[in-house]
Amino acid sequence: AQQAVESALSKAKEHGVKEVGIKVQGPGSGRETAIKSVGATEGVKVLWIKDITPLPHNGCRPPKRRRV
Repeated sequence: AQQAVESALSKAKEHGVKEVGIKVQGPGSGRETAIKSVGATEGVKVLWIKDITPLPHNGCRPPKRRRV
């Protein structure tokens, strides 16, 4: 996740981007550090951070319990 953020920020700086919004999905070890590294980068302002992890609204019906 860290390398993806660094490459995205370098490309954004090349194109003159000054403000960014961040969408994060799913749990992960690199998620928090990636967000912090974007915030610590000079010249880029974070406007918003949004968690787009899909959550089931009670999902599919589970299979029948096995009776022995």
